[in-house]
Amino acid sequence: MSRSDFAALLPLLIISTTAVILMIAIAIQRNHKTAAVIALGGVGAGLGSLFFAAPVLPRQVTGLFILDSYSFLYMAILLCAAALVLPFAYDYLKHRHEYREEFYVLALLATTGAMVLAASRNFASFFLGLELLSVALYALIAYVRSESISIEAGIKYLVLAASSSSILLFGLALIYSASGSMELSQFTAAMTHTASHGDSVFLVTGLMLVLVGIGFKLAFVPFHLWTPDVYEGAPLPVTAFIATVSKGGVFALFLRWFQVNSDNRAGAAGIVLSILAVASMLTGNLLALRQNNVKRILAYSSIAHMGYLLVALLAGGALGASAATYYLMAYVVTILGAFGVMTVLSGPGWEAASLDAYRGLFWRKPLVAAVFTTMLLSLAGIPLTAGFLGKFYVLTAGAAESRWVLLFTLIVSTTIGLFYYLRIVVVMYARPADPGTMSEANTLPLPLPATIGLAALTGLVFLLGVYPSLFWNAIVAATRNLG
Repeated sequence: MSRSDFAALLPLLIISTTAVILMIAIAIQRNHKTAAVIALGGVGAGLGSLFFAAPVLPRQVTGLFILDSYSFLYMAILLCAAALVLPFAYDYLKHRHEYREEFYVLALLATTGAMVLAASRNFASFFLGLELLSVALYALIAYVRSESISIEAGIKYLVLAASSSSILLFGLALIYSASGSMELSQFTAAMTHTASHGDSVFLVTGLMLVLVGIGFKLAFVPFHLWTPDVYEGAPLPVTAFIATVSKGGVFALFLRWFQVNSDNRAGAAGIVLSILAVASMLTGNLLALRQNNVKRILAYSSIAHMGYLLVALLAGGALGASAATYYLMAYVVTILGAFGVMTVLSGPGWEAASLDAYRGLFWRKPLVAAVFTTMLLSLAGIPLTAGFLGKFYVLTAGAAESRWVLLFTLIVSTTIGLFYYLRIVVVMYARPADPGTMSEANTLPLPLPATIGLAALTGLVFLLGVYPSLFWNAIVAATRNLG
């Protein structure tokens, strides 16, 4: 490996090294604030290293990694998401009696796994990155050991994620046995292989098994059943981490290899993914209508949003990858803001998860209610927000490729979703029947780190919704050479 190779790998090296340094610091002396500062400093250094390493791009490092503008763009998204989750986690954990410091080690390791996925070009790095991400999530989901629901969610995710990883690994083995190569480009061979080849059965079967494994990680229907239970049971910062860093890393890999060949969308894989997209959009929004727990509402909402991402991915063309990336960026910013509000409203030993916890929020904390309203309206796709322009780009990409069934489903499901988002908004602005019940919610002043984070996220929601060219041009440049 050359000096340029190490420079290209610098973001990954910094985050993984920070995790090791943090483990040593914990062994010497436990201090929650010190652990949080080290973790946040490492993430900040990782973000800064992206600019330092950019001049050596594009760079293929061994047979495992491809470091280019696309992988760096997704690394930047993942690191920004992690940097915003950590302050919320600090405020969440400081009122609890758990050992707090290990949380940041696990978060750094999971972030490293997601970054490895964004840069993978080989089965080995793909699977190792996925398992590094997943194993850290097992512990993060069950981190609050005093809560039985958290332990239950961790066990559920452990069993289901291990099963999906086994299915995915078997699919990778079938593709390798038929192709003799561990390059991710063999996915394209599986999708474009014709029946005239004797090994096409292995390739296509392997592809379908891999799609099952990835479908679980991204919570496509019918692989979504873990999502509401895990979202509800996991600590709020972990739920935010799963919805952003975890799904963002997997989607970065998924989009890269699916975008390699424009014929991918015309074969069996394209048909299967179209069915998954329609099912995810409709099922996620319809099931969210029945929920009274805000975490479960956002869980089912996330299923629908993954369906929206599939529309852009399947559209392909000149806009497909760019529209999918912009939508993912808008979703990450918005969902982080939503879970951030829920985190700051939670108190020692309880979370602001039920719909009743938000009744009359405007009359207690008008600014927090305004922030939450902004995030919900963005998720619904209301104009002047990031969610609106994200959906606009997805619709434009789909219309350019005549994906009319997918677009019609997107419009119908978005209309359905508007109901449950506005339902939360109405509850927040309704006057509580008994003013005395207001004291049950968190009435303490907002902590400074969380306040800064929410202010930044709110600004980004409007910036992405009003002035998209600042990000759109960079996204187009990064995704231009994928197809």
